[in-house]
Amino acid sequence: MKKAAVIMGSDSDLPVVEKAFAVLRDLGIPFEARVMSAHRTPEDVASFVGGAKDNGFGVIIACAGMAAHLAGVCAAATTLPVIGVPIKGGMLDGLDALLSTVQMPTGIPVATVAMNGAANAAILAAEILALSDDGLAEALFEMRKAGADKVRAKDKTLAQSL
Repeated sequence: MKKAAVIMGSDSDLPVVEKAFAVLRDLGIPFEARVMSAHRTPEDVASFVGGAKDNGFGVIIACAGMAAHLAGVCAAATTLPVIGVPIKGGMLDGLDALLSTVQMPTGIPVATVAMNGAANAAILAAEILALSDDGLAEALFEMRKAGADKVRAKDKTLAQSL
């Protein structure tokens, strides 16, 4: 199975990013997590992401707040799929991170999830990897089924309480 790379611009993003770790672990996806800054360590980002495919990665999740250029810098350095997670915070409460992540020029796409949407980023990463992994595709199906079962149970509990 290909690995997922999870890159965060700052260790202050860790409380949000841990939700991605949990999903990746639950689905049995090997991953590597790094703290790298598009602005403070651009050479490190370019080196890691540029070699990601050769190092067994199949997808990159890039999480950053403020003027979040990390996902775009990652996308510029690889043809692997990049999923951006804008992190809430700062003076604009994450709007700057959202716009910096989602507004990419033609030819350098970044799939972007909701602000603080690290869990969904991990699920999307799993869906991408599952295109070539039937076991992972089955695990995703079971995860969706379990989610539906929880909603049905809550519906039944509500109906019984009325």
